[in-house]
Amino acid sequence: MNGVPGSGGSLGLDTLVRLQRGRRPTAEGGVRRLPVPEGMTTPLGCDAVAVPARLGPLVVPRLPRVGCVYADGTHWWWIVPSDSDYALSWPAPAHYSPGAPLPGAARLIHRSEGTVPYTPPIPLYLALCRVTGTTPEWSRPLSA
Repeated sequence: MNGVPGSGGSLGLDTLVRLQRGRRPTAEGGVRRLPVPEGMTTPLGCDAVAVPARLGPLVVPRLPRVGCVYADGTHWWWIVPSDSDYALSWPAPAHYSPGAPLPGAARLIHRSEGTVPYTPPIPLYLALCRVTGTTPEWSRPLSA
């Protein structure tokens, strides 16, 4: 069977990324994770993108679908599928958090419709690029 260790097949890039992620520590002791609302599932894992609270209201109208959003007065957090930072550098001052750790006392300010809490990561990335004045990574010139 191709892609299974020990079978003689090769591992795909997705498998290698997930194996590498499995080696990273996520939420430290004393830091809780963003709670997923009752009745929702995270079939693609769960990471978060945090931005300063002043940017949150500027991002929301630029998104085609808003997943679960949490806030604590200083930051807003969007739940995204695991590995949504693969090959992407999220624009400053956004912060990507594998495992969706939640420092402080954030509360749910928007609940997504349906059974998954995700905001689509590419539209979120593009909205953050727009409000921060950052050129998307794939549009930047290659350096020599």
